[in-house]
Formats: sequence, structure tokens, C-alpha cells
Amino acid sequence: MTQLTILRYPDPRLHTLAKPVATVDARLRKLAGDMFETMYEAEGIGLAATQVNVHERLIVIDVSESRDQPLVLINPEILWASAETRIGDEGCLSVPGIYDGVERSTSVKVQALDLDGKLQVHAAEGMLAVCIQHEMDHLIGKVFVEYLSPLKRNRIKTKMLKQKKTKSASP
Repeated sequence: MTQLTILRYPDPRLHTLAKPVATVDARLRKLAGDMFETMYEAEGIGLAATQVNVHERLIVIDVSESRDQPLVLINPEILWASAETRIGDEGCLSVPGIYDGVERSTSVKVQALDLDGKLQVHAAEGMLAVCIQHEMDHLIGKVFVEYLSPLKRNRIKTKMLKQKKTKSASP
């Protein structure tokens, strides 16, 4: 497996609309494996293909403490989202070190293909429901900071650009 590079906000490629996966094949299974390795190494709980500059509708998630419940969602679609919402702190591997409150549905039902190309339906609540919604936003080119006020978003953008400059200036 290969560790992939995670795009950092405000990289414009994070705003690319992901295309549906046409075929579940060995290439896609390898990509999913590489994404899990990348996500686990970065200590994340979810990663969308968009974040590793692959613009296909693929998400990997593992919200378990033991990191042994991997979930792959290919061409995911939310079938239902609860009217009940909650504001919770979210972070993102593309916006490291930044956490802020985002309002999300507390439960969702999502359908997606698995790595065998079979259609699955998953009912999710709590952290898993939030993670699914967050990662699906990436597939439509939306980063969680876009839910925040323009002032907060600009402060985050400035901070991320400053970190990038500092990082590229160091030997």
C-alpha cells in the first residue's frame, strides 16, 4: 500500500466535483486501501478521494476506537436524513488543527456500493452519521469551513496559507 498526499485547504482542487465511479475494479480497491492507510496514519476517521486529488465518488471511514471497522462507500447517496440536527465540533484532514461547530443531521440512511460492487444500505447515527455527511460534502467540492462565517473562514484560510509558506521556507 501507498500513503497518499492529502490536499490542504484552500487548495482549489478541494472544490472539484467528484464523478461517479464507473467500475469497481482492482484499481479502485487499491485506491481504497491506500486511502485507509493514509487516513489511519493521519489519525483521521474519514477520507474522501477528493482529498487525495482523485475526483471520484469514493469515501473511506472508520470511526471505531480500535480502528478495525473500515467502511467503504462508493457512489454514496443519502436516502434519508433526520430533521433532528446537532451542532458538533468538526475537524478535517485537509484543514489540520482547526475545529469548529457545524450543524448536521443526527441520523442518516445512505446507499452505496461496496468493494465487491454490491449495493448496500447503511443506517448511521452519531459520529458515523456526521462523518458520512462531512465526507460526502467533499465529493461535491465543499470543505467544512464553508459552513462557518466569512470572517472565520478568512482567518482559517490566512492561517493555512501562512503554515504552507512556513513549511516551504524551512530546509
